[in-house]
Amino acid sequence: MVMNMKEGIKKERQFFGQPIGLSTLFMTEMWERFSYYGMRAILLFYMWHLIETGDLNISRAVAASIMAIYASMVYLSGALGGYMADRILGSRRAVFIGGLFIMSGHLVLALPFGANALFGSIVLIIIGTGLLKPNVSAMVGDLYSPEDRRRDAGFSIFVFGINLGSFIAPLLVGWVQANAGFHLAFGLAAVGMFIGLVQYYFGGKKDLPKNGLKPADPLQPEEVKPLVIKIILVLAVLSTIVVGMFKIGMGSITNFINLITIIAVIIPVGYFSQMLTSKKVTKQERSRVLAYIPLFFGAVLFWALEEQGSVVLATFAQERTQHSWFPAAWFQSLNPFFIMLYTPVFATLWTKWKKNAPSSPMKFAIGLMFAGASFLLLTLPGTLWGTDVRVSPLWLLGSWALIIIGEMLISPVGLSVTTKLAPKAFNSQMMSLWFLAAAVGSALNAQFVGLYSAQTEVRYFMIFGLLAVGLGVLMLFLVKLVVRLMDGVD
Repeated sequence: MVMNMKEGIKKERQFFGQPIGLSTLFMTEMWERFSYYGMRAILLFYMWHLIETGDLNISRAVAASIMAIYASMVYLSGALGGYMADRILGSRRAVFIGGLFIMSGHLVLALPFGANALFGSIVLIIIGTGLLKPNVSAMVGDLYSPEDRRRDAGFSIFVFGINLGSFIAPLLVGWVQANAGFHLAFGLAAVGMFIGLVQYYFGGKKDLPKNGLKPADPLQPEEVKPLVIKIILVLAVLSTIVVGMFKIGMGSITNFINLITIIAVIIPVGYFSQMLTSKKVTKQERSRVLAYIPLFFGAVLFWALEEQGSVVLATFAQERTQHSWFPAAWFQSLNPFFIMLYTPVFATLWTKWKKNAPSSPMKFAIGLMFAGASFLLLTLPGTLWGTDVRVSPLWLLGSWALIIIGEMLISPVGLSVTTKLAPKAFNSQMMSLWFLAAAVGSALNAQFVGLYSAQTEVRYFMIFGLLAVGLGVLMLFLVKLVVRLMDGVD
């Protein structure tokens, strides 16, 4: 009897009241985000540096679009990463392989090879993040049964880990860049990913479910040939398009950014069509996928605003704020700082607020309005004093404080509801759709961020802010319909 009791206690090991496996995934994602956001905090400034030295022959506006389309491709690659995990690798193996690619990408960027190393590292990090990001999040969902009310709080804790790494990274990497140069700073990002890989390998053996070692929907022998044919056709079409663009004189970086934007918009349409027509999806699951569509559109607009933090707000920080005593990269820590500040509040709120708690669609609507308010706030300094003077950093502090309230209402809730609404046969691929929302938002950004300048500042922030508030109001009217389609999922 004593032995059985001890074994029971051992099986119930927890991490802040959550399944113990969350600790491994928490630390893995923390270090991955340290590496990614450390790099991203200085990447725009690095491109400006390469432009000034003549190593990169583009304008600052194109550099801003590259930042946006890079973020889009990072998330877009999650579609392939989710498929690879579901059908071939299994989520645990996909996460580890993805981490190796990410670490390699940062190491390439740490080498003093200029623009060539820049684009080579971008490719490696895109592939790696596509394998790691959707699958580590899907594994968090797998730690809970559908009726486990700890799920939303668990995802809030997981998001806290993401932002702990994201907060520390710009401070350390930004300081190293200011004092020792860009390449050593990028090397520090690589070290972060290495630590994450070591922790994931050993922690996963002890604390993660074994089902993640195998694909959820293994590729059958009869499916291999049709898949290979599809891959060949897709590559042939893309190659034809690329060659055609060069032949008609459209082989510029800007035109390729436009092409990627079109692809980013088309892919989620294909995903939704596949899930809504698949015979593997039940009637109830199909209704829940339909409920997910308006949430997806809301997430697209939210991430379009949020992802401008490393581009438009980074430019505002560098050129429009009084920050002579610290690196502009440090502003990138404001986003994760507020998430860490708010996470305990929201995690407790969703755990204790059981009766008449707002539904997921309601949270999305309110979150969009806060995001819009954050951009509307930034119209004030230019309106009051003009855009040719430097203003207090408190304007950016206030803007991030508002948009992160929106993120707390959308990001962890969106992660959680995605796992709950996912059809069984499309578990990781549904999580890929969540990241595709960020991909589409960032791809659309690539068409607009280059328009930001001191001359357009007030109008730019006004348009985006009003658009987000307007969509939030529209979603309020759709809440009852979406809840009905969710069919029992809260």
